[in-house]
Amino acid sequence: MLELYQWELSQYSEKVRLILDYKGLEYRKIEVTPGIGQIELFRLTGQQQVPVLKDGNQYIADSTAIAKYLDLKYPERPLIPTDPKKRGLTLLIEEWADESIGIKGRKALFSAISQDQNFRKSLLPTSTPDIFKSLVQGVPSDFLTVLGFGVGYSPDVIKSAIADLKQDLEALTLLLADSPYLTGDEPTLADLAVAGLSILLKFPDGPYLDLPASIRGKGVPILADNPDYERFFSWRDRLYAQFRKPLPGVTPRVGDAPTSIPIE
Repeated sequence: MLELYQWELSQYSEKVRLILDYKGLEYRKIEVTPGIGQIELFRLTGQQQVPVLKDGNQYIADSTAIAKYLDLKYPERPLIPTDPKKRGLTLLIEEWADESIGIKGRKALFSAISQDQNFRKSLLPTSTPDIFKSLVQGVPSDFLTVLGFGVGYSPDVIKSAIADLKQDLEALTLLLADSPYLTGDEPTLADLAVAGLSILLKFPDGPYLDLPASIRGKGVPILADNPDYERFFSWRDRLYAQFRKPLPGVTPRVGDAPTSIPIE
């Protein structure tokens, strides 16, 4: 069975999980513990970033490299079109999404958790003891602002990232105005990349992530709650309903959706 070395909250890991589900491939998740787990990952692969896919004795790092590998090794339900123009557009959107939505989404989420204590607490795994949840909830916003400066997330950097994300979401919403998918009538790597990478902007409504149910459908308020982007997030949740497998043992509710760690 395929094995995915990942972090549950990594949007690049989610991009790969969505691709695996789209192709109907069974896989086992291996959660990499920051620090000691990355040492083991380096021993196996020569690098410390997730996601990494293990297929037999082969390790493939980087979400784009994993997507291309899966398309060659498991060609059913192809990700990248053969038509030259659609192929070029698909690869262009996928690369843009990695560099824009992927990177800037982390900055926007940092802003949201800095300002909202309850949202910060809800991102912790359900197994976290209450005492630690209370400690995290009680971290002063001023402290997080200082921490943000330390990792390059100053208020100006975050403001710029959110402005860029607004333009990104506007562009995606326009592209989807008269098309079911970003490059035409069939889903491609472009759609799966954009959808998976957008989870930090607004978490999917359904039970797809091993995170508390209380954060489903929530995200960065200025983006997730903006009616101008409702079409995009509705499209994203429809894509999940079509292709993303819910967590084992969890049945989606009716109405869930229609029928600074280095991350690469």
